[in-house]
Amino acid sequence: MDLNTVEAVHIPTRRDEVWPLGPTDAVLAGGTWLFSEPQPTVTRLVDITRLGWAPVALGPDGLELAATCTLDEVASLSTTLPSECAAAPLFRQCCTALLASFKIWRTATVGGNICLSFPAGAMISLCTALDASVTVWRADGSEYSLPVTEFVTGEATNVLKTGDVVRAVHIPAAALRARTAYRKLAPSPLGRSGVVVIGRSDEDGGFVLSVTAATVRPHVFRFSAVPSPDDLRAALDGIPDRDLTRDAHGDPDWRRAVTLTLAEQIRAELA
Repeated sequence: MDLNTVEAVHIPTRRDEVWPLGPTDAVLAGGTWLFSEPQPTVTRLVDITRLGWAPVALGPDGLELAATCTLDEVASLSTTLPSECAAAPLFRQCCTALLASFKIWRTATVGGNICLSFPAGAMISLCTALDASVTVWRADGSEYSLPVTEFVTGEATNVLKTGDVVRAVHIPAAALRARTAYRKLAPSPLGRSGVVVIGRSDEDGGFVLSVTAATVRPHVFRFSAVPSPDDLRAALDGIPDRDLTRDAHGDPDWRRAVTLTLAEQIRAELA
């Protein structure tokens, strides 16, 4: 879609060239959502794809995905990560939670998906299930990091302030070595995700369950060991009604019931 209010495109090649950023500026990475509908308040695009960020960096402390890393590059990690990364299948699985063609996969980015902060954000599902943290650059040259579970605050809302730019997400090595189980359900085979539930069994015996899409913000539950069915139900019952997603892709009561069903399947699989 043509954005007929845009008057300029800025393409920085260094960090100090990114700013200033104002309320009518839009940061452009993949642009798959940005160009999908009118953006009447946007007058300038700041294209960050020329900053030279390596899309994927694997080190002893974990995995870093640049904000400009594409979903296609994320999905490929399921076959390219070292064998000790038991969570590798989850990368492609989460990409399939995003209703998109291969053309979108090659363009849409990790940072864009997280910054949109939609309930069905596929990269939000991946990152919250694997204890990822997000690094944010500020206009004054400083930066901060926080868990993705805290970054997303509601439906299409997050902690970013004007001038903030997401730089990368970091997934810790311990989470990469964990066994995972994935469940996704949508009202139709090609429909947007109505519920995404992911379980993780850590090396120390801990059990982690994340719920996305069914809720307007991620909910993550932690147990010292695989919980009993009753303990799992009690934890999920703690999700407030106000946090359940309300849209055409599933009623709140359906989302709550399906979340419990899928969570029990995951609990049994990882037990």
